[in-house]
Amino acid sequence: MIRSAFPTAALAALLLLSAMPLHAESPVDTAPRSTPADPLAAFRTPRPGLLTGGQPDATAWPALAARGVRTVINLRPEAELGERDEAAEVAAAGLRYVNLPIAGAADITPAQADALWSALQSSDGAVLVHCASGNRVGALLALAMQRHGGMTPEQALEFGRSAGLKGLEPVVRERLGVPPAQEIKDAASR
Repeated sequence: MIRSAFPTAALAALLLLSAMPLHAESPVDTAPRSTPADPLAAFRTPRPGLLTGGQPDATAWPALAARGVRTVINLRPEAELGERDEAAEVAAAGLRYVNLPIAGAADITPAQADALWSALQSSDGAVLVHCASGNRVGALLALAMQRHGGMTPEQALEFGRSAGLKGLEPVVRERLGVPPAQEIKDAASR
């Protein structure tokens, strides 16, 4: 009997991917979202015990708690939450809640990175850090990892990307002292 090198599920996934158009338009907001069915599937895990991403559904907190999350760090300012009382939602699920409002690029600072690092260090168990999409999370984590996590600026930038950094990358590059991507490409082509 000859056995395939690919498990059946992997083969099915490859077939499904090959049927997708190469230039399909992607939605504007491609950040993962949590769903009540599997609240952890929506989040990135840049390191064990750290989940990052966009705004969880209001009903996701009990399931996240059941899966080991003990602290929620929300980087969204109150104005972005509308009528939602996330602090009450999180408390009702028995989780610790920390709000560190990061409104945009101007708030991606060493002081805010230090505050995030402090909140992470004072947390027991798994931590979920979120904003609306994960972009601010990745940006602030990149700074925190360079300042406190023993990472080089390039390693911190990559860590930030793994946590959701996208549109704020130029700001993070500047704050970390990493040349803009175009400068790196130009230098490599010389």
